[in-house]
Amino acid sequence: MQSIHTFSPTHHIHPFTTTTTTTLSSSSSSSKQVLLLQSSSFNIFSSSSSPIRRRFHKNPSSSFRKPNLKPLTSRIVQLTRRRQLQQIFEEIEMAIKRHGKLNTIVMNAVLQACVHCGDIDSALRLFGEMSKPDGCGVDNVTYGTLLKGLGYARRVDEAFQVLESVEQGTAIGSPKLSASLLYGLLNALIEAGDLRRANGLLARYAFVLHEGGSPSLSIYHLLMKGYISSGSPQAALDMHDEIIRQGLNPERLTYNTLISACVKMENMDVAMQFFEEMKDRSQEVGPDNLFPDVVTYTTLLKGFGHSKDLHLVELIIVEMKSCQGLFIDRVAYTAIVDALLNCGSVKGALCIFGEILKQAGRDPGMRPKPHLYLSLMRALALRGDYHMVERLHKRMWLDSAGTIFVDNQVEADHLLMEAALNNGQADLAVKILSNTTKRWKGISWTSRGGMVAARIEALLGFTDSMFSPYILPQVSVSDEIESIMIPFEEAQPLQATLKLRQVVMHFFRHSVVPIVDDWGSCVGLLHREDCNELNAQLSTMMTSPPPCVTTSTSIGRVVNLMLEKGYKMVIVVKYSVSHGMSYSSGLREVGVFTTEQLFNLAIPAPKLFANNLLAFSPIKIVHLKGIKVYAIAIAIATATATGDEDVDK
Repeated sequence: MQSIHTFSPTHHIHPFTTTTTTTLSSSSSSSKQVLLLQSSSFNIFSSSSSPIRRRFHKNPSSSFRKPNLKPLTSRIVQLTRRRQLQQIFEEIEMAIKRHGKLNTIVMNAVLQACVHCGDIDSALRLFGEMSKPDGCGVDNVTYGTLLKGLGYARRVDEAFQVLESVEQGTAIGSPKLSASLLYGLLNALIEAGDLRRANGLLARYAFVLHEGGSPSLSIYHLLMKGYISSGSPQAALDMHDEIIRQGLNPERLTYNTLISACVKMENMDVAMQFFEEMKDRSQEVGPDNLFPDVVTYTTLLKGFGHSKDLHLVELIIVEMKSCQGLFIDRVAYTAIVDALLNCGSVKGALCIFGEILKQAGRDPGMRPKPHLYLSLMRALALRGDYHMVERLHKRMWLDSAGTIFVDNQVEADHLLMEAALNNGQADLAVKILSNTTKRWKGISWTSRGGMVAARIEALLGFTDSMFSPYILPQVSVSDEIESIMIPFEEAQPLQATLKLRQVVMHFFRHSVVPIVDDWGSCVGLLHREDCNELNAQLSTMMTSPPPCVTTSTSIGRVVNLMLEKGYKMVIVVKYSVSHGMSYSSGLREVGVFTTEQLFNLAIPAPKLFANNLLAFSPIKIVHLKGIKVYAIAIAIATATATGDEDVDK
């Protein structure tokens, strides 16, 4: 007799299942050290109500042979890379019906799939099933994967509860507190930009992470990456001195990260110093761990490309090609083309592109990605080379590797329109614009294609306009949102703990209201249409987190965000950060900007034109059936329509 377990990824309630609570800790004395996993409404595993009788073969030993689950594990890994979580659930259910209870290795792979796909709730439910007495069991890998998932989901408090239970020895499965257990959570916090809590984790568990009395080099690598991604590359450079003080020897990854920080700071002189130091030390200790690799060269190419130093870009390319044992892959070739294009060397970029196509004929893995086609099309469209852009537009569908996303397709059509306009074929550009707006149901008014559409609008004038334009005559797209925002206090924020019946009249006057916690921090927005229960707290009906922008964000960016996302209100915050060995950051709400303000500023263009009020306006919103265009050339349109002699100005 053997009970057959089933795996179900869909929500259901078993008829014989009551509400139960599974904990990560075997001790119930401290609720702060326990992570609760609710399983009443979702059972990943459930025992069948009637056991199935199996018929034994003549050879008794064959029925007890352990199944080979390695192919199943490999299959789960493949599906994880494709983010096909539902398919994984279905195949695991079939495997359980065939083999019975699966081992911890397989279920750890499923847990990793949940984390990789961002489904932390399924990961928690799966952990609860694994940790049951009749489950497959949990180990250090299970806990490490779960901690990483909680970190990516920003559920840091729960992650620290798990760590406390592991540290106290009360966690199910008796995992040991180790550096490998902490690295997943630490990396997740750093990638999320939460360096304050990452440093808190380092301080709390320094006795585990420090090897031989000093931090390991891996920790410094993670922190340097975090400082760079959070916009503090100087703090990453400061880590180099700390590494030397700790007596650690920098590795290739150390130098690559330092060079990346220099590129972020646009300090290529220091980057070259690290590059030369890297080559010198490789001659002393051996080239295996320190000699520059393809990542080093591509990072330098990116930096010199941004600084438009064509001479050094060409020197780096020559050095790359002359290095024995250095394989220039597709990513490196793409970096070379991008650097040459940034330096204005379109001819050199086309030569390298030809090399890529020649190698792609022998090796399909060298086929260029759509990004490379678009990069070339941007440069050629600017020069008005319509025929070359048209050829690349067609060949991108046939010769590129990987997925051509919708954004890529839209940009390719816009570049074709730009090339036609710059080539002097205005009628063709108008035709492409008409087809593009019909195909993609609109055009972003801050995109490059939107600027081309604005130029076409200027040529057509208001009488032949393809759109229904609105003008913002009082503001400029480059102005900061702080100049027109409403102070946060004037938005009359409400406490999250209040009940709707206490403030219901507030929503007769305001369609959306910011909600704050006990410390005055904005935690969400509550819209009038969501107020559907008088006795409920505001926190249960609000939308969280609220959309936020900094005070330095441009008005154009905020307006585009509100129109595209449908936001009725955005919160304007001030951001302050201090870095070094200790990291702290703070956000403070200072104002709001609403759609009501936007509509009050907007005036129909024909009305202004009829009243001869449109002498010059730096921004225009064109809005017809979802079409939004930013037009900086509105003055040209007016001058053309009125016969102004200063139209060239």
